[in-house]
Amino acid sequence: MNHVELGRLGEERAAEHLSSRGFLVLDRNYRFMRAEVDIVAATDREIVFVEVKTRNSTSFGEPEEHIDDRKKRQLFKVAEAWLHERRMEGSPVRFDVISILRPGRSDEKINHIEGAFWRL
Repeated sequence: MNHVELGRLGEERAAEHLSSRGFLVLDRNYRFMRAEVDIVAATDREIVFVEVKTRNSTSFGEPEEHIDDRKKRQLFKVAEAWLHERRMEGSPVRFDVISILRPGRSDEKINHIEGAFWRL
């Protein structure tokens, strides 16, 4: 499985994970300029922007360790654009990370980090 297929499988598993926990998935792979957010979901209280990181192993660290400040800034920009397009500025928002190890395998591990980071 190449890295694109691995990423798609991870995003699919993350969306299933969110849905099974009562989140409503509103959008997937939303792009603004050159930035993208993997999943936009909602709870009864807030809009949740989710970055999904998928890996087959932890040889290079945990998947969530690969989100740097540049990526966070991109996510904030994309979130603002998504909210603006839908006239939802001012809505309560949260930024989560879902890391997935070995997606689709019997030893799959999903780690959902709610409120993983805030504006820099």
